[in-house]
Amino acid sequence: MTLKAVLCGCGAMAHGWMRALQTTPGLAEAISIVGLVDLDRSIAWSLAETFGLTDVVVATDLDRVLEETGAELLFDIVVPSARKAVVASGLRHGCHVLSEKPMAASLNEARELVALAEGAGRIHAVVQNRRFISGIRRMRRFVEVGAIGELTGVHCDFFIGAHFGGFREQMDNVLLLDMAIHTFDAARFVSGKQPLSVYCLETNPTGSWYAHGASANAVFRFSDDVVFTYRGSWCAEGHRTSWESAWRLVGSKGMLTWDGEETFEATIAGEVEGLLRGHQPIDVPPAPREEETLGHASVITDFLNAIRSGRSPETAGSDNIKSLAMVFGAIESARTGQTVAIQTEGPNA
Repeated sequence: MTLKAVLCGCGAMAHGWMRALQTTPGLAEAISIVGLVDLDRSIAWSLAETFGLTDVVVATDLDRVLEETGAELLFDIVVPSARKAVVASGLRHGCHVLSEKPMAASLNEARELVALAEGAGRIHAVVQNRRFISGIRRMRRFVEVGAIGELTGVHCDFFIGAHFGGFREQMDNVLLLDMAIHTFDAARFVSGKQPLSVYCLETNPTGSWYAHGASANAVFRFSDDVVFTYRGSWCAEGHRTSWESAWRLVGSKGMLTWDGEETFEATIAGEVEGLLRGHQPIDVPPAPREEETLGHASVITDFLNAIRSGRSPETAGSDNIKSLAMVFGAIESARTGQTVAIQTEGPNA
């Protein structure tokens, strides 16, 4: 059965979505783009032309396009400030909605969207695509089997000198808002724990070409006494880390390190007598073949499978709000200089 979809927000990011939809086995047959919506109609027409969409409604009014096409899916690729209105429109028209990250511009808006999706009986999920990277899946499986004992710490370093130009260089809290959520979400996924509180120091180092918040150091308290630390900078010149961060997982029996690219190393305690017992290596099994990942395509496929099966998708808004709460908690801690409790329910923004 082919589902009809409207794509809202036809700028540069939409091209990645369209490539995934047209080139991934199974998706092209399962989803038909019937409408394109953008405030600039010429941008929507350009997207249609680039990807050969000839039988498609192009307009600036999302409600009209959803009504006219009878779409069952809405792909939301708009700027965060417009997200709430776009998602609400899709849910109101009976669509399942898949949104770009972040899922909302504030925690209050995120809570409202979770409630709207629940009330509509529809799925609202978020493209948190980096948690589908094979290295992240591999760490998750390794933790689950208990190879290094009970997990006690997750530690991530992210140091890259990224010269984007454009809007990012004018953003407040640029690292936390635009990039750190990927690592925060992955840490939550890999550990299987819930974030409880955070203390964060945010700076804009000497030499930074960003307006605000290009560096952050955060300590999170997770459930079951697990600690997650994040050290990051987007203005760190020199030998960079991976875009996926460099990871160290500490357990009661040993450690796992991942450089964010190809290198995994796992060790447990050795049997040397004396102050230091040394260490012995253990294997890190590959991620299962069925979890080979394809970026946006993996998220869209999971979203589609959830609609078909009635289960909740892995990146459902009701779950992803916890990662968003980590970001806003870190920002609040940096602003106040205090430890901040992480809450996804309640009145606090």
